[in-house]
Amino acid sequence: MKILEKAPAKINLGLDTSFRYPDGSPQWNMVMTSVDLADYVSIQTYANSNKVSVATDSGFLPNDQRNLAYQAVHILKSRFHQTDGVNVTIKKQIPVAAGLGGGSADAAAVLRGLNQMWSLGLSLEELAKISLTIDSDVPYCIYNQTAHVTGHGEKIKLIDSSPHYPIVIAKPKVSVSTPVILRQIDYDSLNHLNINQLINSLTHRDTDVMFASMGNVLEPITAKAYPEIDELKRKMLSLGADVAQMSGTGPSVFAICRKLSRAKRLQNSLRGFCHEVYLVRAL
Repeated sequence: MKILEKAPAKINLGLDTSFRYPDGSPQWNMVMTSVDLADYVSIQTYANSNKVSVATDSGFLPNDQRNLAYQAVHILKSRFHQTDGVNVTIKKQIPVAAGLGGGSADAAAVLRGLNQMWSLGLSLEELAKISLTIDSDVPYCIYNQTAHVTGHGEKIKLIDSSPHYPIVIAKPKVSVSTPVILRQIDYDSLNHLNINQLINSLTHRDTDVMFASMGNVLEPITAKAYPEIDELKRKMLSLGADVAQMSGTGPSVFAICRKLSRAKRLQNSLRGFCHEVYLVRAL
């Protein structure tokens, strides 16, 4: 049996954290949305094989237990005592290690696909709870809808609206380690966001307030180590973006433009500065 799942990238319209849990992980308070830049995950099962294999068309990703899609297969196999062999093939479109949740999106796609193929009957909420053990972004990626995400990443409250404007995503040519950035958080120095105001502005489609409420408290931490991020933001704003900010722990920066013509001009202008530039829309 074979199935193909789409695995959309995510961006953080708002990313905040109030404290650190006893296990060292951050408490998240985020607004996330998915965009139409996506990986494509092919899942095939084999009776009485029990072997798991993962392959990608990227030379930067591991194909063993370090791969989040590989972990997703093993979690469902062990929890529900499945004996089928599973082969996962991932066609990458989302940049790797970019703050866009590509690995989490792939893992979520595997969970959704195997849930259907094995007739497990799990709800999205149940899949999200299971997926938290893989990575904090996977529960959100199970849903792929604009949402308020809290806790360790497992509390998902859907928002019935998304930014209806063109979005330009650009990834600088640097690699960022998420654990390194998270360890550097100084909670006494964070400029916290008004996440509730951001949610209300999305709900009521108040664009001016939405742009003013957006932000990412991790951006100054990553940008201190990688000044390309601030430089990219400045370029985006000078070229006509209405708002620009880093996604996740970076290094990708996205810009939202009210007009498609401006977004296209921005995309073309940035190609001389960044190799990976994408014009997308929120799902």
